[in-house]
Amino acid sequence: MSWGTELWDQFDNLEKHTQWGIEVLEKYIKFVKERTEIEINYAKQLRNLSKKYQTKKNSKEEEESKYTSCKAFQNTLNEMNDYAGQHEVISENMTSQIMVDLTRCVQEFKQERKSHFHEGRKAQQHIETCWKQLEASKRRFERDCKEADRAQQYFEKMDADINVTKADVEKARQQAQIRHQMADDSKGDYSSVLLKFNREQHEHYHTHIPAIFQKLQDMEEKRIARMGESLKTYADIDRRVIPIIGKCLDGITKSAESINEKQDSQTVIEAFKSGFEPPGDIDFEDFTQSIKRTVSDTSLTNTRSEGKTDPKVPGKSRGKLWPFIKKNKGATPEDFSNLPPEQRRKKLQQKVDELNKDIQKEIDQRDALTKMKDVYMKNPQMGDAASVTQKLVEIGNNIEKLRVEVHKFESWLAEVEGRLPVRNDNSRRQSGLYETQNAAPVNNCVQDRESSPDGSYTEDQSQETEVKVTPTEFDDDFDDEEPLPTIGTCKALYPFDGENEGTISVTEGEVLNVIEEDKGDGWTRIRRNEDEEGYVPTSYIEVYLDKNAKGAKTYI
Repeated sequence: MSWGTELWDQFDNLEKHTQWGIEVLEKYIKFVKERTEIEINYAKQLRNLSKKYQTKKNSKEEEESKYTSCKAFQNTLNEMNDYAGQHEVISENMTSQIMVDLTRCVQEFKQERKSHFHEGRKAQQHIETCWKQLEASKRRFERDCKEADRAQQYFEKMDADINVTKADVEKARQQAQIRHQMADDSKGDYSSVLLKFNREQHEHYHTHIPAIFQKLQDMEEKRIARMGESLKTYADIDRRVIPIIGKCLDGITKSAESINEKQDSQTVIEAFKSGFEPPGDIDFEDFTQSIKRTVSDTSLTNTRSEGKTDPKVPGKSRGKLWPFIKKNKGATPEDFSNLPPEQRRKKLQQKVDELNKDIQKEIDQRDALTKMKDVYMKNPQMGDAASVTQKLVEIGNNIEKLRVEVHKFESWLAEVEGRLPVRNDNSRRQSGLYETQNAAPVNNCVQDRESSPDGSYTEDQSQETEVKVTPTEFDDDFDDEEPLPTIGTCKALYPFDGENEGTISVTEGEVLNVIEEDKGDGWTRIRRNEDEEGYVPTSYIEVYLDKNAKGAKTYI
């Protein structure tokens, strides 16, 4: 089955068909190109999506990444990043293995097709030229035969006419002979041209055209086979990445299986455990005792001093109940004193570990530079030992500074570990109320588990002593008592906003009165005017206590 024998007269249709075949190949190349663009855009979008949800360094999300569910999600994002990489591989392979190769093949097919059809047109022009020569020879032979026939008829007419001279008859005879000779020559020429044309036509339709059409057939079959191979490659490129994509999906499944809800619950406990004891029961305050007693100056005084609380003083009657107030935006203290004991201990331990790692890095660098210095001293041409000496001095200073920092944080850590509350039978409750019934001293739980205006806790194992309010008069309406006395002054070292309830704002350098010193919770109560008072961080002020003032502690 050959185009040369079956389609010998379909030159124009074959020309159109082969052009269509190349256009199909070009259309397939365009399809692959658009597929590569889709793959590369999809990979880019996947990478951007993965990057968008990745945990950012030095952020709250980094702290949350310690949970197994968060780790599994981060592993999933990493797997999706690798998944996107496989789509980039698909795009790259399709470009290199299909598009580049097929584009080169199309150019070769176009050039080959052009050459074959040029050769075919040349053969057609040659056979058409031979046909024209045959037609011209045939017409000339036909014309000469007609001329010879007319000349013969004219001679016979002249020969039969008695009135014509002998010379005219002879002339007509000669003319007829010439015409007959010309007809014979034309016949011979026509016969020769006809034989040549038949030979050329046979070669044209049985040799030249079949050879050209066979080349076109081979080219077309090669194009079809090449497209088939390309389609197979197209599928293989996808198939080769399926195992890797499967591994990515397996990694996501493994990450999902690694989630441990119990472990995450324990992590929550470790993250937020304060180390305080739960509050205990509140004792009943019997205010009827003052009624049962005999009315006298002494009993009145005792009753007023023992049974009445101060409803106006926040530090006594209301307590500093701040655990649910929003956090202040102030800077975190260096010793993490704004945190509960357990959280503070963990932060300090973490800081100590980081500083020890930094010290070890400096020591390793010092050891390396020491060896380098020894080499330079033995071989001065290799380097200057003096420059290394200067660097060693700097490293030594850095190590010393880091050790000082470690000692400082270790001191705070030892202090916290020594002051962590020990569980006992005496339950304590967060409360700012002072027990005044029967003048019985009780522990103020603000000192045991103190919360600060920023919503965080500080710890203090000290207990407030019994506080008695000395009234000036007694009536049924519980008249307001006098404000707390001033026990000293303070100077604000830094500005403080005082946005939260119970706090007061101060400006740098401002001098104010101290009415209640720091009980170990990191806060000092101050007063600006007669009716403007509140708490400020102790680390923000410099306190000058009046040792002779009532209520001031005596330090030995």
